[in-house]
Amino acid sequence: MARNLPKILLACAAALTLAACATAKPGPTPRPIPGPPPGPPPKLEQFSDLPGWNEEDHAQAFESFRATCGAARDAAMGEICRRARSQPLLPRAEARAFFEANFRPEALPGEGILTAYYAPEYEARAKPDAEFSAPVRPKPADLVASGQGGRDAQQRGPDGQLGPYPDRTAIEAAPPGQALAWMRPEELFFLQVQGSGVITYPDGTRAKVLFSATNGRPFAGIANPMRDKGLLAANNTSGEAIRQWLADHRGPEAQAIMRLNPRYVFFTLAPDDGRPPVGSAGIPLPAGRAIAVDPSRHATGELFWIDGVAPLLNGAFPTYRRLVTALDVGGAIKGEVRADLYLGQGQRAGAEAGRVRHTLRMHRLVPRVGPGS
Repeated sequence: MARNLPKILLACAAALTLAACATAKPGPTPRPIPGPPPGPPPKLEQFSDLPGWNEEDHAQAFESFRATCGAARDAAMGEICRRARSQPLLPRAEARAFFEANFRPEALPGEGILTAYYAPEYEARAKPDAEFSAPVRPKPADLVASGQGGRDAQQRGPDGQLGPYPDRTAIEAAPPGQALAWMRPEELFFLQVQGSGVITYPDGTRAKVLFSATNGRPFAGIANPMRDKGLLAANNTSGEAIRQWLADHRGPEAQAIMRLNPRYVFFTLAPDDGRPPVGSAGIPLPAGRAIAVDPSRHATGELFWIDGVAPLLNGAFPTYRRLVTALDVGGAIKGEVRADLYLGQGQRAGAEAGRVRHTLRMHRLVPRVGPGS
């Protein structure tokens, strides 16, 4: 700004006091410096601007919104939630009208990445053997959890002082103690990435494996290192391709790759009630309608339109365009335009989720809170 001022005004500014300028002899009134011509006001986005809005299943989106909108803490969203729950499920056209009457879309700047996750189902054993050799570990007594959902951690030493908790390599080298169950190593690794799942014992007994805490170390994906090492092709780093490679190289070779991710997740067991897993919002996750976001950028319960295009991996669906609600968080989900889409439970959901790596654009649906909003 200063470089556009007349020199006399620059001199006054340099004098640092108003008195210095007041003593200067008056000169001719400087002509106003022309600025850039005023441009049009920023365009208010319309729902018609959202790619895929006309093709959305608004009835399904409304059903999901009605079931999960109670997670929001925003007063305006709370009022819209009450409106939604005061009426029956709406057909497609009326559901679309509901969203358009109660929200306005607001584009988030730039592009990011869309990935996906799921609740896996794996086999397990009560005792270890050559194949099921990886212990499902409970939260250790010396781990002090902190942060949202206990995702940060420190270790309390014998002297009571807190310090960083050991990484994956050190944890796996320690005796497992009272393991909750035993799994194939690569499947336990994927269970830790997803955060929860279901295990089945040979007699048919099922149990939910629920997130308890982490060791507080940052998450590091292994897809790119495997690609860079030539272990997988650049367009074939899907979750299923990674899992298959780890299974085929089970032992020290696979273990070395998995230990590139220092983050370690501890679990607790619960009876399998058949319900979907619960995200950080404390609400069962609706398949295809819930996302994990960065909690430093977005509030729980916010409603978004996601536009995921240009997949990087073979076999992926070309687009993901839909209404979703922020109901979860994830250790690797960082940034404003970043989302992890929950796709459901089991092998089919896992195969789809492992192929999602799309360019992402996001619109926040802002509640209308008065005339002209």
